[in-house]
Amino acid sequence: MSELLTIKEASVWASEHLKKDVTTSNISYLVSYGKIRRTGDSGNSLIRKDDLLKYYESFYGKREVNWKEQLGSDLNWHLSFDYLKETDTTKHIHRLHPYKGKFIPQLVEYFLDDHIDEFKKETYFKKNDIVLDPFCGSGTTLVQANELGINAVGIDISAFNTLISNAKITKYNLSDVQIELNNISRHLRQFIVDISNIKFEERLLEELNILNNKYFPSPEFKHWLKDEKINEFEYAEEKVKEFQPIFDKLVAEFNIQIKQTSQETFLDKWYLQPVRKEIDFVFELVKKINNPSTKKIISIILSRTVRSCRATTHADLATLLEPISNIYYCSKHGKVCKPLFSIYSWWVRYAKDTIKRLVEFDRLRTNTNQFCLTGDSRSINIFEKLEKKFSTFGQIAREKKINGIFSSPPYVGLIDYHEQHAYAYDLFGFERHDELEIGPLSKKQTKEAQRLYTKGISAVLNNCKQFLAHDYNIFLVSNDKFNLYPTIAENAEMKIVNQFKRPVLNRTEKDKAAYSEIIFHLKSK
Repeated sequence: MSELLTIKEASVWASEHLKKDVTTSNISYLVSYGKIRRTGDSGNSLIRKDDLLKYYESFYGKREVNWKEQLGSDLNWHLSFDYLKETDTTKHIHRLHPYKGKFIPQLVEYFLDDHIDEFKKETYFKKNDIVLDPFCGSGTTLVQANELGINAVGIDISAFNTLISNAKITKYNLSDVQIELNNISRHLRQFIVDISNIKFEERLLEELNILNNKYFPSPEFKHWLKDEKINEFEYAEEKVKEFQPIFDKLVAEFNIQIKQTSQETFLDKWYLQPVRKEIDFVFELVKKINNPSTKKIISIILSRTVRSCRATTHADLATLLEPISNIYYCSKHGKVCKPLFSIYSWWVRYAKDTIKRLVEFDRLRTNTNQFCLTGDSRSINIFEKLEKKFSTFGQIAREKKINGIFSSPPYVGLIDYHEQHAYAYDLFGFERHDELEIGPLSKKQTKEAQRLYTKGISAVLNNCKQFLAHDYNIFLVSNDKFNLYPTIAENAEMKIVNQFKRPVLNRTEKDKAAYSEIIFHLKSK
């Protein structure tokens, strides 16, 4: 019979077996989500060592070998950073706001840092250098440059991306931020008490907990599905129908108006009426904040909150298929879930989390300069615009020149960078420049889209190189499935001197197939 382990013993055994830290929380997750069966009662959970071994051998132990067979033996597994936990790759301010398509900070750090190892034979940047990211996104390069004592300039066509990036690297009066957050939270709490949102959600959750504990117990329900004891969606549909009268009764009892009357804008379509009222209420309070820096970071907290409160299922957060205004079976969580009727809990959670992350980053930040400009990297005059926005740094950059680039350009036809934050453009009234995106999802991956992409990235490099020092180093992270970068380098009169092919292990997409990207190292011809 297989040896039985407690959660703690399983954590110790797995850490030794995998030669990496496996916490009790990691083990509990496997049990909770039905990946590993539990024996014993809830007060003394035991799991079989054989089940744990089988799970790890099916995924972890064979992954490197399998991926190299699929993607090629030139895969640089050391750049997978597979020893890191999610808390490492989303450390401190890197998780201030969600953003599709960003790279992990450790990848930036590897190439910007002045260390040498058996894989990295030379250094490319040193302290007080200036690095440029012409596709700044959410500011990962700027943040890591600060940690390493390197100055950095970012450029992005999206005004909202610029806001995120600059919010991350700004130094705040945290006492002032906390006072304003407490003030908004207090007023929001009173606002929703007056309109019955909290009481409605509390009652609805109580009733749903009764339903889910009875018909969708965790982790037993996962095992029912795995053992094919029930038909998942027929069973779930039946239970949702049974619960519907309870939901309707609560809506009537608390006089909740669910849908907005207008469906014209993103905020009209994707938010229930109670949620929209709270968003507008908080936004009016944010606009009254006097300190510009405090207003900036609290705007980011509000945006993060708004994103999490869209009227969609938990499984469709990234895709937004159809607005939802009723209870539904959630295949992601294996139970009946509800849309959000209040932003309060998310607002409080994100306010607390943001303060914590800002404090963590303050312990690491260096006295260097970082700033993100809003503009088109194909044509922007970097020094001129930087001097207008940040005169001291602009003058330094003009005198020293920029030492190189580290960036992840958009991929061909994968993401609409403005649309992923449509809620923020609606809320803050930012001007959109979708037509200036390079490689947008809307143009797909046709030959014409590839031609325009090649032209666009080439134009960025040709414009930016006039602001670079003579012996520059450029690193561009791309999954170059169409082999466009040799042509891009040629168009920019540059040469690719090296390529680092890395596996991308922790993708957020549902497709978990073997996937790699290349870091192209370019220099002047």
